[in-house]
Amino acid sequence: MKWWNKQTALRITRAIHRDLGFLMVGVSIVYGISGILLNHMNGKDPAYKTEIKSVQLDPQLDKNELLIRWKDQDNGLPNVKKTLPIDQEHIRLLLDGGVGVYNIKSGLVDYEKYTQRKFVYWINRLHYNKVSGWHFMGDFFAVSLLFFAISGLFMVKGKKGIGGRGKWYLLVGLAIPVAYILFTL
Repeated sequence: MKWWNKQTALRITRAIHRDLGFLMVGVSIVYGISGILLNHMNGKDPAYKTEIKSVQLDPQLDKNELLIRWKDQDNGLPNVKKTLPIDQEHIRLLLDGGVGVYNIKSGLVDYEKYTQRKFVYWINRLHYNKVSGWHFMGDFFAVSLLFFAISGLFMVKGKKGIGGRGKWYLLVGLAIPVAYILFTL
């Protein structure tokens, strides 16, 4: 009697597919959320909230006077780490958690303040594989996705499976990235 046959292989594959699927739900949620956020960055890091603010100071301040007036403001302004001249009319302020520009003629400082969104920051670090030791989990997740894709081909039988209409969906699914690459070159 043969202990290994097609039914046994399919039963084991289904069991692994099912159990591994449950195991990977949490990781899939993390990669899914961070993937959506990273896909819609629009030039801004989704891990940080950006607040655009302004403060009016005296015009015609030099670099040292600007730093003194900035510190004199009593409304929770971030510390200035460094100042850099931009041109004859503007000075850049590198701030703790932000950046600003002082207009020498008007005295107006427009600045951006960045606040870290902890949850988004950490899931993006996982997505980018920037957490020590996470590459093992990233590789395991990638191999799991390959297993899900391949084993999923054989889960449904008959005219709705790979032998029927499933093959056409498979071909369309393969054609989409190929067509995208060909038409965007």
